[in-house]
Amino acid sequence: MISLQTQPKFLRPAEQDDIPLKGEDDPATTTFIFNAHRSLGIAEQREKLPIRNYRNHILYCLENHQIVILVGETGSGKSTQVPQYLCEWGWHVKGLIGVTEPRRISAITLADRVALERGELVGNTVGYVVRFMERISNNTKIKYMTEGILLRELLADPLLMQYSVIIVDEAHERNLLTDTVLGLLKKIARKRESLKIIISSATIDAEFFREFFDIKRKKSSKPSSIVLTVEGRMHPVKIHYINKPCPDYVRDTVETVWKIHKKEVAGDILAFLTGQEEVLEALDLLNEYKNSDNSEDIQILPMYGGLPSRDQLKVFFTLAKGVRKVVLATNIAETSITIPGIVYVIDCGFVKVKWYNPESSSDSLVVVPVSKATAVQRAGRAGRVRAGKVYRLITEADFEKLPERLPSEMCRSELSASLLHLKALGISNVLRFDFPSAPPAKNLLSSLETLYALGAINEQGNLTKPVGYFLAELPFGPMLGKMLYISGQLGCSEEILTIIAMLQVESVFSKPVTAQAQMKGRVANRNFEVAEGDLITLLNVYTAFVENGRTKEFCGQYYLVYRNLKRAYELREQLVSLANKKFGVALFSCDGNVEMLCKCITAGFFMNAAYLHHSGVYRKITSDTELFIHPNSTLYTIQQPQFIVYSELLQTTKLFMMNVTVIKEEWLTEVAPHFYCKKTLRKYK
Repeated sequence: MISLQTQPKFLRPAEQDDIPLKGEDDPATTTFIFNAHRSLGIAEQREKLPIRNYRNHILYCLENHQIVILVGETGSGKSTQVPQYLCEWGWHVKGLIGVTEPRRISAITLADRVALERGELVGNTVGYVVRFMERISNNTKIKYMTEGILLRELLADPLLMQYSVIIVDEAHERNLLTDTVLGLLKKIARKRESLKIIISSATIDAEFFREFFDIKRKKSSKPSSIVLTVEGRMHPVKIHYINKPCPDYVRDTVETVWKIHKKEVAGDILAFLTGQEEVLEALDLLNEYKNSDNSEDIQILPMYGGLPSRDQLKVFFTLAKGVRKVVLATNIAETSITIPGIVYVIDCGFVKVKWYNPESSSDSLVVVPVSKATAVQRAGRAGRVRAGKVYRLITEADFEKLPERLPSEMCRSELSASLLHLKALGISNVLRFDFPSAPPAKNLLSSLETLYALGAINEQGNLTKPVGYFLAELPFGPMLGKMLYISGQLGCSEEILTIIAMLQVESVFSKPVTAQAQMKGRVANRNFEVAEGDLITLLNVYTAFVENGRTKEFCGQYYLVYRNLKRAYELREQLVSLANKKFGVALFSCDGNVEMLCKCITAGFFMNAAYLHHSGVYRKITSDTELFIHPNSTLYTIQQPQFIVYSELLQTTKLFMMNVTVIKEEWLTEVAPHFYCKKTLRKYK
């Protein structure tokens, strides 16, 4: 009999009888879930999961070690079963069982699934908290949340005293928030030995995590961390390499798809490419093959982040007998989703990642070779239903030269928001903070300069009052935060909150697949465009959406994404409450005073100002770097204004400015006199 009134005590797995369970995992970490055992009952589904055989081992390891690194494939049951095992064994008596997820939709769907398995509604013993949304109660024992929520809770509870166990799920993704959370958890683990930590990873990063959490204690010779690997039910996978390097991985991917279709037995194909452009290029080429051959036994489907939901869901449908499904996907299909029926995988050998350049303060989209960890993850998609085959479009010798893993996002990103969080947590010397992977010194210096220019920190590097503390508590970036702070003073906070909400969602403009539909969409979108720039255009889109009843029909007529606009509406409602009640931002409308709006935008993004050089090219004021307006911008096809600000820079073929707003030159010295001053240069003979 399990006692729920005392500290859990677990014997060796061989010494204990198993306890009957109920429930199952959702193998994906997004909305898209494929359950191979969906015809079975809940209890039978849980028993079929690979993680079930390791239940006692997990509990035993957690009893004897402070940190457990749990390695297992997507779909093994880690995300839904482990929290329930802990709850069933009584760990919740000492505090909440917290599970962090890298994406909000993961936290919501996983909480829904676990609640279903426990036969209850979300918000009872199982709940979730994500940005602007929560479903928890006083009875909650298992709490799913995003990593950002845990960081905010640390502001009020630095040692996480309300938790007995923290599970960091999908730690292998190594995004900014993940690495920040891991660094803070290590710091907490040193001071609070009773807090148990489980790091859940799907790749070979396990040894890296074990070494990072290797905390030496004087009173114990027992290692603080241990690795436990959960073996999945994978079928054998045969790996094929090319004999010599390929000159064009998109075309070679297409040719490989067609050869598989013509020569291999039935089974669906998943091809990994680097981005949306490459996916659409491969789609066109494959359709040419299909049309020239009059093939009716193949269906080609794209899969990338910006695709409308109805088109994304097509990859999960079962086709008619005898029809082969070919999915052309970006790295979204590596770990985030499980597509049923995949037998053949084609790995182009490259991946597109964002890389921050502190000298130009820009993000570059760079195509780089995949890591071995990524290649293994992609290959794992082939052995889910039966023995599979993987075709890597690189030579075997080149594969052996690949790095074990790519640098984490912490090492290739702008860090001002992360540093703001650390400052708010009382970590004054962020340069000595123990990150899992130390970021470059240039990135740290650039981010500190940004915070100083925004008035968030002073010359000693400490948070300022009220600006610094205000920005640290907001759930978005410091430049947007500064814009909101000024909007209360200028009297346009209602409109600024709308703009901020619109910037928190993906593009609200639909991106159809066909060229004809793209042209119609571009014409329809022009109904909202204004000469003041992209942010005012977004404000117009939102206003029109609300005035027309927030309907799908309106979005369809003007080629807008209903899901994103609906989400922006919900976010704005929550932001209004947050800004007014928690932060005391006065709610005012500027009643169509666009100049006031643009001036307020300048107050937030004054560091990102550019002017039109006499050569016809924009140049950044602070560095004289050549910049170009992005082709998707409202201002791309109209007469070029003299002065502009932008929200971010993106390096692709050129250094493009995103979300551009037209400003007046004198506003820069007015809203940021500490950053800009105007001087007249005299010409001497």
